Amino acid sequence: MSDPDDSGYIRWLRDRSMLAHAERIAGQFSGIGRVWQSPFANPNPASAAATASVWFTAYPVSMITKPGHSFLGTLADDELWRAFQTIGIGAVHTGPLKRAGGIFGREPTPSVDGYFDRISTEIDGVFGTEHEFRRMCEVAAAHGGIVIDDIVPGHTGKGPDFRLAEMKVGDYPGIYHMVEIPEADWPLLPDVPDGRDSVNLGAEAEARLAERGHIVGRLQRVIFHEPGVKDTNWSATAPVTGPDGVRRRWVYLHYFKDGQPSINWLDPTFAGMRLVIGDALHSLSTLGAGALRLDANGFLGVEKSATPGAPAWSEGHPLSEAVNQLVAGMVRKVGGFTFQELNLSIDDMARTSDRGADLTYDFVNRPAYAHALATGDTEFLRLTLTTALRAGLQPMRLVHALQNHDEMTYELVHFTSAHAGECFPFRGAELSGAELAATVRGELIDRLTGPRAPYNSTFTTNGIASTIATVITASLGIADITNLSPEQIARVRRAHLLLAMFNAWQPGVFALSGWDLCGMLTLHRSQVAELTRTGDTRWLHRAAYDLMDYRPDATESPSRIPRGRSLYGSVPQQLGDPGSFVTGLRAILRLRTESGIATAVQADVPAGSDPALLAMVHRLDGGRTQVTVLNFAERPASGCFTSAHLPAGAAVRDMFTGAVLGEVGAGQVLTVSLGPHEGRSLELTAG
Repeated sequence: MSDPDDSGYIRWLRDRSMLAHAERIAGQFSGIGRVWQSPFANPNPASAAATASVWFTAYPVSMITKPGHSFLGTLADDELWRAFQTIGIGAVHTGPLKRAGGIFGREPTPSVDGYFDRISTEIDGVFGTEHEFRRMCEVAAAHGGIVIDDIVPGHTGKGPDFRLAEMKVGDYPGIYHMVEIPEADWPLLPDVPDGRDSVNLGAEAEARLAERGHIVGRLQRVIFHEPGVKDTNWSATAPVTGPDGVRRRWVYLHYFKDGQPSINWLDPTFAGMRLVIGDALHSLSTLGAGALRLDANGFLGVEKSATPGAPAWSEGHPLSEAVNQLVAGMVRKVGGFTFQELNLSIDDMARTSDRGADLTYDFVNRPAYAHALATGDTEFLRLTLTTALRAGLQPMRLVHALQNHDEMTYELVHFTSAHAGECFPFRGAELSGAELAATVRGELIDRLTGPRAPYNSTFTTNGIASTIATVITASLGIADITNLSPEQIARVRRAHLLLAMFNAWQPGVFALSGWDLCGMLTLHRSQVAELTRTGDTRWLHRAAYDLMDYRPDATESPSRIPRGRSLYGSVPQQLGDPGSFVTGLRAILRLRTESGIATAVQADVPAGSDPALLAMVHRLDGGRTQVTVLNFAERPASGCFTSAHLPAGAAVRDMFTGAVLGEVGAGQVLTVSLGPHEGRSLELTAG
């Protein structure tokens, strides 16, 4: 590492730091009328959904780009946006694009978590330029769309800001939850191996440092826990000499990987707050984004427990709620909106969405709908839906997604944390939340991985690395995906459209990815052996895809991610095929738009007489009633639903065909019959 006595090196780091850039950009918004023209106090999910209720979620390193164009240049392609507009997609979420990873001396080090370890407000040149980002926003607007960018309020990478913090320069240590350990206590710290700049603490060291009053100690859980790699949420730095000549060692918090030091939101310098707000304003003003994702923003407050021996309060903390309100309020104040990714309990999700981001990612129902498909039984899915309703978490507040860049998460935090001891009815018995989560998780692992589906893999204790297509093949009992027949692909496509109906035919935002549009399978382990050698099996489902047949002969993306197998073909091919996935999706989204489901209110999720069937009852604008009915089994299913929200005597009309199918019975009973993996949207009209 460069000599800290070199004032030129300190200046070099400062010039490239996010905090310095934030201070420059923040002043542009002071004392101007523009920031007082938009309501900002309360989340407005209806307004966000009205702006764009169907999103394409990109993953930069997996996209095969247009010849001669960068990732951003490709997303600025007018032909691509015409296709999106035809399908019914109104927004593109780019994924993280700014420089990430770290700095060692003056040399950059690579990202350790898919560019979610940001170290700069500059666009990484591998993805394009700021000019191309602004051009992408212009093309999106010409097609009635917007672009959604990212900020990460919870952490940075180990870039200039962290290196300056290690050297105790200015306000930089105040950015992070990091503690200088007196040299007398260095024997409590593990040695840092050669070639590394930090080492994870073991549980004993964590406890002893907490006893000495240096850190708050054990947290409620260890995300990405892996014995010998990440035993705790704390790491110790190697000795670092500052410009004052003092050698220091620090212990710093990282909820995720050790290259993602956590931001301290209640340091007296408020340096972390200044950094994040500046980054957000840069995305919205300089780049032209219309909205922002707040990534990992449920972990912004940590507090020592008042109960001896209990873990520190690190999830559902009021400081997280306050910070989310502050960040989301600032974004609304300048005319944008936000969505957040919070894999927390339903209660915490409801509470944070009351005073924070406009929308929240649906972590609860995603594993539940996978479980319904894998088992052909919707009981657990109905339980998660009704639990959210009882907690006041309306689906209009949520982003309901098919595949994204992460694993199919099955932590089921609601049932394993605050409600672990609460009893839930399931399959004729009463199970504790912990028992219920273990049962569901076990069934997902059994049906979606192992000998039944060797192409999928568990990812630490968090979930399953899989594409939606391979969740479906596993659910269909297909163990070998190397040479799927046309009949098998048709079965996959039908189930994929069923899952699209579940997510799109309920209130809120519907999101899908290139892996969905192309029907991508997972990669073989040998293709990503280097990327997965540390245990990050998520690279199995991040295969490169070519949306528009830009480069049919390409074998990998520009980021050298191997191209995977597409079951459905490119978007242009599918738009010309009346039986394709994209054509079916287009019809689903057209009905969604015409009926106004995105901004409806979910009234009930009644139990059905056949376990394969699910019904969601919604109140549309004007008092109309819409019912989404779905069959999660690969067999015909008939059954009845009874609900106080089903008007007796109302005519039942298929919203796709316009045909009247019957009427609601005298006991407010709706009877339906569906084919294998079939779904319908029904409108109930009083006589």
